[in-house]
Amino acid sequence: MTDASRDYHKPVRRPADEFDRHFAGEDPAEVSRVAHATAGALLSRVREDPSEDVVERLVGFTAQHGIDTVAELWSRSPAKSLPGALWRLYLLQLMIHRDPRTAALLYERGRTTLRSADEVIAGAPTPAGPEELVALIDIILRGAFRGDFAVALERAAAFCRVEAAGATSVADDHDASEPDQSTALTARALRLSTYADDLGSCAGLWRREALT
Repeated sequence: MTDASRDYHKPVRRPADEFDRHFAGEDPAEVSRVAHATAGALLSRVREDPSEDVVERLVGFTAQHGIDTVAELWSRSPAKSLPGALWRLYLLQLMIHRDPRTAALLYERGRTTLRSADEVIAGAPTPAGPEELVALIDIILRGAFRGDFAVALERAAAFCRVEAAGATSVADDHDASEPDQSTALTARALRLSTYADDLGSCAGLWRREALT
């Protein structure tokens, strides 16, 4: 699957590309201040009032409003920060929601090739189809807002590692016959591995009360 095949009818077309967006002409210090303030306030508020309605609005935010608002707030935040962690969770959710069939294909391949505890940590059923993975990422996001934030980050990181292993394996299958597709999958695997490292680091920081 190429990046072009993940186009969709929203103002921002490709969630993976959002990771690298740049917004010119703004004070970086102010951007950072707003990002950290909004992320902290959001998480504090929902934990003070973890009602079903509030949590469901946050879980479904990008489906209703697109990714632009979240991107403007958090996409330029450091990877190992609270807004950076929330940004990656929303990107991961968007990636799965927009192309659940490919996510399921890569997850199943990764599950059978990686052979680690990651599939258990992620918590997907076996086998996991498109609907199960959509449900899984929403469950992880709910857990981030009203459960143990570190556990939610670790589950997301484990999911990324399984997906990355699957993308690498499928890329190898297409290396000779479809090199462009193989290149796209290899790039996706690298992105997911990076997400996994970032989210895992954020989980450790949260447990040490050092994620800000």
